[in-house]
Amino acid sequence: MARALEVPEYEVKESVRVDPSRAALIVVDMQNDFVKEGGTLVVPDAAGTVPAIRSLLERARSSGMKVVFTQDTHNEGDPEWEIWPEHCREGTWGWQIIDELAPREDELVLRKVRYDAFYGTHLDHFLRLWEVDTLIICGTVANICVHYTAASAALRWFHVVIPRDATSALDPFDLEASLRQTAFLFTGDITESEKIAFSA
Repeated sequence: MARALEVPEYEVKESVRVDPSRAALIVVDMQNDFVKEGGTLVVPDAAGTVPAIRSLLERARSSGMKVVFTQDTHNEGDPEWEIWPEHCREGTWGWQIIDELAPREDELVLRKVRYDAFYGTHLDHFLRLWEVDTLIICGTVANICVHYTAASAALRWFHVVIPRDATSALDPFDLEASLRQTAFLFTGDITESEKIAFSA
């Protein structure tokens, strides 16, 4: 039975300043299966975040900031397909990152097998190599892959920034609950993508 609940207040910052030489932009799982019509696990609001993510991506690239894309990746027999419909089968159209946000050749694309982009990947290694201390994390799904990546980052003492207009969830409540946890539990900054200023 559905119940009406209120998400506790959390701060949405009017501005967040990020040093691009010490930060990385992580674009989480913006793949055809999650974003495009015909995908097997479409997130209703994901397509609506593409302009904000694209603008953020362009600004990050112009500033020289490191950019990372995560790519949810599954193969036959993956136990995650017992939880969710089959999605992001390696090598398929649904697995590919959407054309509007295509990674450049010099940008890191991490194939991940679980929700957390740190789990079983080299993400932490590269962030330490780049001397990054702040992560701007956007994409989908807010309370799943974005959230657990943000959680894992915070546990490693990276500062986390979530632009809420560049993040989507299967349900609006899930987005709000995740943002509140990021602000409250991870002491991260919640803001809008255009309110993030890139300067040392």
